[in-house]
Amino acid sequence: MDIKCYFCIVKQKESKMRIDIITVVPGLLDGPFKYSIVARAIKKGLVEIYVHDLREYGLGSRKTVDDYSYGGDAGMVMMCEPIYNIVSDLKAERDYDEVIFMSPDGEILDQGISNELSLKENIIILCGHYKGIDERIREHLVTREISVGDFVVSGGEIPAALLADSIVRLLPGALTDETSALSDSFQDGLVAPPVYTRPAEFNGWKVPDVLLSGNPKLIREWQDSEALKRTRERRPHMLEEEK
Repeated sequence: MDIKCYFCIVKQKESKMRIDIITVVPGLLDGPFKYSIVARAIKKGLVEIYVHDLREYGLGSRKTVDDYSYGGDAGMVMMCEPIYNIVSDLKAERDYDEVIFMSPDGEILDQGISNELSLKENIIILCGHYKGIDERIREHLVTREISVGDFVVSGGEIPAALLADSIVRLLPGALTDETSALSDSFQDGLVAPPVYTRPAEFNGWKVPDVLLSGNPKLIREWQDSEALKRTRERRPHMLEEEK
């Protein structure tokens, strides 16, 4: 999607977004949504984020949410029934655009995915834990699987916080200057160029003269050149994908 076109769509989005996160360790998400841009977006009424403790839907007196793996592999697996029940209860209250499972083998999160999801109304994010979730949940309830990289962490809570943050900051009004997101890395298919602030010289290290020139055309040309250079050095695959 063209960047300018995308931001036109975003500015027309008026309804509040809702994100429901399902986890067995809700305490891991206490901090990420209480500060900075996400917290301001919540306070402004741009988004609602609810963290649900899956153990409230656990089975039996011990509120069990996991069991041994069929086949004898090591590690516990999150059970179907608790997940099915909480998702069913949420869906009974409203329609959801996506039920997202944070999975190491899902599609790799990038700016395009965040842009796309920021246009949705209601999203469920399911955090895996232990060895993972019963495959039948992935087959029948999950609509999308997203990974934050080809590595494994203890659970899906931190990846879920990353995904939510990348979405919320794109909502109209979340940033003090909405045009700031236009110059973020990856929005235009390139890594962002270097940035500097005052003083113009520190410890003998100088800001490039072009940035002090006051010439918008030269500054933009320099930024484009540096963005291309940095992308070629650090994310060459992005340039190869465009060929």
